[in-house]
Amino acid sequence: MVYQPAAGARDLLPLDVAKKRWIEDRLQQVFHRWGYHRIITSTLERMDTLMAGEAIQRQMVIQLQNTEDEELGLRPELTASIARTVVTRMAGVTYPQRLYYNANVFRRTWESKHNSQQEFYQAGVELLGTGGLLANAEVLLLVADCLAALGLKGWHLILGEAGITRSLLSAFPVNLQDQVRTAIAHLDRITIDTLPLSDKLRERARIMLDLRGKNADVLQKVSSLDLDSEQQEAVNNLKSLVELLESEKNFPLILDLSLIQTIDYYTGIVFEVVSDTESQAQILGRGGRYDQLLGLYHPQGENIPGIGFVLNIENLYQVLLSTQQLPQTTPASNWLVVPETPNADVAAFAYAQKLRDSTHLVRVEMDLGGRDADAIRQYARDRSIAQIAWIKADGSPTIESLR
Repeated sequence: MVYQPAAGARDLLPLDVAKKRWIEDRLQQVFHRWGYHRIITSTLERMDTLMAGEAIQRQMVIQLQNTEDEELGLRPELTASIARTVVTRMAGVTYPQRLYYNANVFRRTWESKHNSQQEFYQAGVELLGTGGLLANAEVLLLVADCLAALGLKGWHLILGEAGITRSLLSAFPVNLQDQVRTAIAHLDRITIDTLPLSDKLRERARIMLDLRGKNADVLQKVSSLDLDSEQQEAVNNLKSLVELLESEKNFPLILDLSLIQTIDYYTGIVFEVVSDTESQAQILGRGGRYDQLLGLYHPQGENIPGIGFVLNIENLYQVLLSTQQLPQTTPASNWLVVPETPNADVAAFAYAQKLRDSTHLVRVEMDLGGRDADAIRQYARDRSIAQIAWIKADGSPTIESLR
């Protein structure tokens, strides 16, 4: 029998890990520079936590059963877990809270594709306890800073506004709203043309389908839809955000008010980060504002505003592969320490530890015996080890450089 990973799972070998860490380390440095702190939440969650407010579809959760017949699931994303943690474990903290994560998530695929990937790696942030223009702008500018730190070019950010889109849908008959919403999300003009709508509502749906493109044109189109005062205020807020982002040099922004996310807890801006360097556009990340999600977990139902984004490590990896920036080999050791005789073992271990105690990261291997000098040198060359330290019983070293 040949043992393999479970369907949808995979192993990462040392070079894969080196490439993944290259991405994650650069993102983490950016998060730190912006004042964000790492949070680690449970991989396992109660199903009622994951399903609160029906923000996540049940069929995407890989479910487990514990001995107490309690429904558990592997987290399919991090925002709900962080919302639960903040409300239940961080009562009384000072806001805003700036949190980031770097973790794996699990999603069931129901397309019946054999061995479809079910484990994914993500890095992202949550900015909690504050709303408004500056918070929205911080998160979007942080996205841009992350991609700049990776040296990634040829991307754009598609910006929508879930509150405006949801509000515009309220004009349609209740029994047709989901169909109109789905048609807009999938740019499905045929469905819009065949639904039993009045001429006025059909025209409204067609306009909503076309609320993408040049920012000024989109804002002008949405303003033509007989907005009430609340809707107009949301449009004005969006306009202010667009103007702020456009003042930033070369921020690649596309406004799209037909953008509708599959996870439905967003209440304000929503966005996708798309790479257009390949022949086929690839979504690198997404996010948005969710001002009512934390209230679902709060004992008194108190809403705490939030906004965040997630970057998909696998998708970033695929795009960066073609740039030759990722490590091409696993990191080589700096030293190979070799006891010249059996009675030099203690001295060799002591010398190796002295090297490891350097203020800089130094990779030091010990030769474990069983090879002659030529085989030791060949091993070091094969592993690209820079230097060999031959240690005598009295601890004195002879340094041999292989470069």
